[in-house]
Amino acid sequence: MCGRYVLKSQDLAALLIQLGVTDPHEFTSRYNIAPSTPIPTLRTTTAQRRELAIMQWGLIPSWSKHPATGARLANARAEGIATKPAFRHAFRSRRCVVPASGFYEWQTCDRRKLPWYFQMHDERPCLLAAIWETFRGPDGSTHTTCALITTTPNEVVRPLHDRMPVILREAALDVWLDPSVTTSDALTPLLTPLPAPLMKASPVSTRVNQVRHEGSDCLLPAPAPTTGSPQARTDGRGEGEDGRPAPAPTTGSPQARTAALRPDLTVPPSPQLAFDFE
Repeated sequence: MCGRYVLKSQDLAALLIQLGVTDPHEFTSRYNIAPSTPIPTLRTTTAQRRELAIMQWGLIPSWSKHPATGARLANARAEGIATKPAFRHAFRSRRCVVPASGFYEWQTCDRRKLPWYFQMHDERPCLLAAIWETFRGPDGSTHTTCALITTTPNEVVRPLHDRMPVILREAALDVWLDPSVTTSDALTPLLTPLPAPLMKASPVSTRVNQVRHEGSDCLLPAPAPTTGSPQARTDGRGEGEDGRPAPAPTTGSPQARTAALRPDLTVPPSPQLAFDFE
């Protein structure tokens, strides 16, 4: 699944320029976006123009009897999306993308949840495939909601999770946002994992574990262990001339650099591992 992601204001602005979308609203960077909150999305209007629309993350099917349904439908699996009642109509005719700077997944280590941040290897923003619906509540209120689409993981994500969000490249984006495309045969092939060499990952601060933390410090590098000898607490790297821990190594294999930065983590080997922790 994809349960948290990051969107920096400068990344959203760059994407809007790239896609030719104008929007007068100001957006503040968010570093810990969670389901059930309003998020910016991009969709094609009936006038064939792309627009930015704010939607609640967590899809509420139009036929649902209660808006609480959205809390359970933050993600839609690519497998079966064309046939499942909650998703099939939106899949055919109400598709959008969610701008993102990157997303998080967690590794469980000795009962602790250790977050990792996944992003494009060149650190450019990306677009996550999504679907949207309009729900009208019993009180007459209208809710526009969306769900991110997930697929099987590539070699970067697989060591931590069995799902990842669908990241659309430019050619796929044009098809995905084209309302005239409605067949599963044309859309389903787009919902594949992004090639692993295009991504990288790094361990980050556990502040992101709490949704109330929304600041940029969520992306701080994972801190050194706080137990053991002073030498161990500096990650085994000793101290620099100013008395602070020496910098983390920037050479060697990704596994070696990870071991130096986070000796409490075990990253399974991968034949095409694309981690880059510099």
